[in-house]
Amino acid sequence: MSPGSDLPPGASATPRAPIEIRPLAATDIDAVLALAATLPEAPHWSREHYSQSVFSTAPLRRIALAAYHTRSREVVGFAIASLIPPEAELETVAVAGPWQRQGIAAHLLAALVHELKVAEVSEVRLEVRVSNQPAIDFYQSQNFKQIGVRDRYYADPEEDALIMSLLLS
Repeated sequence: MSPGSDLPPGASATPRAPIEIRPLAATDIDAVLALAATLPEAPHWSREHYSQSVFSTAPLRRIALAAYHTRSREVVGFAIASLIPPEAELETVAVAGPWQRQGIAAHLLAALVHELKVAEVSEVRLEVRVSNQPAIDFYQSQNFKQIGVRDRYYADPEEDALIMSLLLS
């Protein structure tokens, strides 16, 4: 999958790590669960919830992508968005700790934006913890804008969420 010109401003066309982006497969669920378990900010969904993101028969349509290391074939990141066209919700972009800060999240997001445009989505929204400054900085670097706040949206610990939006052209 090559997002090419669909890169958000500020995203590199080539991540610094040798990766390939492709649709998340059912055989990747164990790797995604293991990766998510290492990241406190990643969703700690059940196997069933992650599995629903790869099956077209799920009640809510999702686009789920994975970043694979081209040599080891290891899943080093993933992104999932739920679709209710013309809108989508970015549910997560997660990259394994050792692979962070190498452009993988931006590459995943660019590929996801490409797929969302194909699905006729015109706006992507997300929620992010107000304390997660690295994520806020990343989303702002990808042209997401803050459009609101959800009071006490998160639990453990209880915390507000910023609502951010990206308009797709």
